[in-house]
Amino acid sequence: MAAKVKSNGGTTTTTTAASGVLPSKVLAVAQPLAEEPAAIASNIIYHAQYSPHFSPFKFEPEQAYYATAESVRDRLIQQWNETYHHFHKVDPKQTYYLSMEYLQGRALTNATGNLNIQNAYADALNKLGHELEDIVEQEKDAALGNGGLGRLASCFLDSMATLNLPAWGYGLRYRYGLFKQRISKEGQEESAEDWLEKFSPWEIVRHDVVYPVRFFGHVEVNPDGSRKWVGGELFQALAYDVPIPGYKTKNTISLRLWEAKASAEDFNLFQFNDGQYESAAQLHSRAQQICAVLYPGDATEDGKLLRLKQQFFLCSASLQDIIFRFKERKHGKDLWQWSDFPCKVAVQLNDTHPTLAIPELMRLLMDEEGLGWDEAWDVTSRTVAYTNHTVLPEALEKWSQPVMWKLLPRHMQIIEEIDKRFIATVNTTRTDLESKIPSIRILDNNPQKPVVRMANLCVVSAHTVNGVAQLHSDILKSELFADYVSIWPKKFQNKTNGITPRRWLRFCSPKLSNIITQWLKTDEWVTNLDLLGGLRKFADNEDLQAEWASAKMANKQRLAQYIERVTGVSIDPNSLFDIQVKRIHEYKRQLLNILGAIYRYKKLKELSSEERKKTTPRTIMIGGKAFATYTNAKRIVKLVNDVGAVVNNDPEVNSYLKVVFVPNYNVSVAEMLIPGSELSQHISTAGMEASGTSNMKFALNGCLIIGTLDGANVEIREEIGEDNFFLFGAPADKVPKLRKEREDGLFKPDPRFEEAKQFIRSGVFGSYDYNPLLDSVEGNSGFGRGDYFLVGHDFPSYIDAQERVDEAYKDRKRWLKMSILSTAGSGKFSSDRTIAQYAKEIWNIEECRVP
Repeated sequence: MAAKVKSNGGTTTTTTAASGVLPSKVLAVAQPLAEEPAAIASNIIYHAQYSPHFSPFKFEPEQAYYATAESVRDRLIQQWNETYHHFHKVDPKQTYYLSMEYLQGRALTNATGNLNIQNAYADALNKLGHELEDIVEQEKDAALGNGGLGRLASCFLDSMATLNLPAWGYGLRYRYGLFKQRISKEGQEESAEDWLEKFSPWEIVRHDVVYPVRFFGHVEVNPDGSRKWVGGELFQALAYDVPIPGYKTKNTISLRLWEAKASAEDFNLFQFNDGQYESAAQLHSRAQQICAVLYPGDATEDGKLLRLKQQFFLCSASLQDIIFRFKERKHGKDLWQWSDFPCKVAVQLNDTHPTLAIPELMRLLMDEEGLGWDEAWDVTSRTVAYTNHTVLPEALEKWSQPVMWKLLPRHMQIIEEIDKRFIATVNTTRTDLESKIPSIRILDNNPQKPVVRMANLCVVSAHTVNGVAQLHSDILKSELFADYVSIWPKKFQNKTNGITPRRWLRFCSPKLSNIITQWLKTDEWVTNLDLLGGLRKFADNEDLQAEWASAKMANKQRLAQYIERVTGVSIDPNSLFDIQVKRIHEYKRQLLNILGAIYRYKKLKELSSEERKKTTPRTIMIGGKAFATYTNAKRIVKLVNDVGAVVNNDPEVNSYLKVVFVPNYNVSVAEMLIPGSELSQHISTAGMEASGTSNMKFALNGCLIIGTLDGANVEIREEIGEDNFFLFGAPADKVPKLRKEREDGLFKPDPRFEEAKQFIRSGVFGSYDYNPLLDSVEGNSGFGRGDYFLVGHDFPSYIDAQERVDEAYKDRKRWLKMSILSTAGSGKFSSDRTIAQYAKEIWNIEECRVP
């Protein structure tokens, strides 16, 4: 152990960080708002010594990370407190964003970047014998989400803070996330995420913010007709706050995450002492289950109950908190009324998961605050807005009525009443819609399977419903919600999704960012992304193209090193890097991608060695998680890995083609993949992807897209120019007709499609039985058959588009120009633009900047 010496009231040690212990000659002094590297270093050492989480004097990268994070957090807490003090003083209308998922990514890079202190922290860590890049690598991604829905929510929070909007995020503190993905010879294997194995330095537990949340029980009717939900299980929702700093602004808002707990009195001491250990702690065990895992399997009734518990837990805790703070702000003010609530509170439901916020707000207003139905309904319907993220029928949640009655009896009474009143309104005002009532009402009372249709409840109750890309919103209005549109034409809006330019270009690709700033002669594009349009006039400039190519190559080399480290596969940075990363799902068509790769491999094998030299070398990377119970998705993961194992070890072709599955895809992996990508695949069946946001991230980073006219692809193609987008596939309006023709036996498969499938069946990729996967794209109809996602129909145009890609890539000047124009056309896709539109057109909130 190092000897300590005292100096000027601080503590130093006589050894250096290189040996993994605290460095010498740096005083441990608390300086929470330090700006100079030397003072920051002192504050980091202060936290290492006086906020210790490890044995004394250790200062290896892990210890340095936690101490650095706590040093950055000091400044965030200061800004946080100032922000909420300012909000309290000004008393603006505030937005509360409810989402089951948040995919934050690493907080250290984001915080130092947004606070504009990354250089000072890099210098401070150098003084302590560490590199900032190494320290950043110690942070585990917070496992609070799965896919685009959660990443969008996190981009939105970043934009809310950057735009100085008074807003909060609400979510659940999942201990084990969705799962950590490992790839073995058997394919995908799942294990629990370990992001909280030690602790997260970014969250602050609020022991004074606790609300009761009830499940089961029964409803008592009082003599005056009012109702009270009593009995059942009662848990505590405890708040953990995570600070969300804006970019170059003092405003720092909060993501409030709820954890479920049982109290000490729920622990049965007598049972425990009697040896009944599990029974004694039963309620504590049930509390832990609520926030254990994101999207627990729901094949059993217990699984369905747990998912419903999670959703209600989020809604109830959040709404109790919102109401408490509304009343606290009104305390002592003269003559406030509940009708003021929607003037001060906007609640946004991110998809149908938080739908129970609607009956819960009604219950709290009526049963706890004493409002009558009409007043409570007026408040609720003016407060809540709903974002729809899907047109897939299986993703539009429908909950079993018996399960709902069991778990939430009071809420089912309220939902029944909303349904009854909606039907009455339709019957009296829209007699032409009477025949449509069975499909547009909230309750589906099919005796075999009675359900509550959550999307219908949202549409009936919310003041605004929005889709997330123009094509998606048009489909909602013309198909999914057409009858509601005829009742409430002004209720429906489009809000095309966006991404934060901070994390998705400024921080993840600093070389390219610096080039953009130099050529635009300003860095204001980071908060005004439309300024990227100024790059268009330089797209043919050879100097810019050379700098651009150099930055892209550096990102490709970094990615190649990462791929070799995590997969053992060596890839050539001079090959075309072709990447598809997203949740594995049949509609996203990773199967189309890998079938294309298989066809490419077969053709390469058939060429002579001289002919191969004329082809465009390509590295195909696919990443994403398949849901644990989604068999076909897991088969696709297995196939990608089996193809890679053969192709990458084939000396005849492996300098012209590599196929790599990137394991455990998350935000931090994306920050490496996206800047290093040159072609990205967004190839879902047209009309099925609501928006997509990774397409925006790739385009922003100068990556070209091969894709269908689906989701935000439509708008990206419009913005960057049709010549800079590799289009293929059936358009959305033709898809139903093509499916019908398929059912009628009129589909004639392209020989190339048959060739690719036959190559798999030949056993060249191993002995695994891929027939069930291939069967899904064969036959004309029937469960698990009939190629519902039109892989076979779109395959020939996909192969043709890939040939156009190969030709374009050979012309380096043309490709670089297209890449520059892709970035230049990405201005529309900033989440700052999206959130500014939400604020003005849905939430009616305004900037509340901390002075």
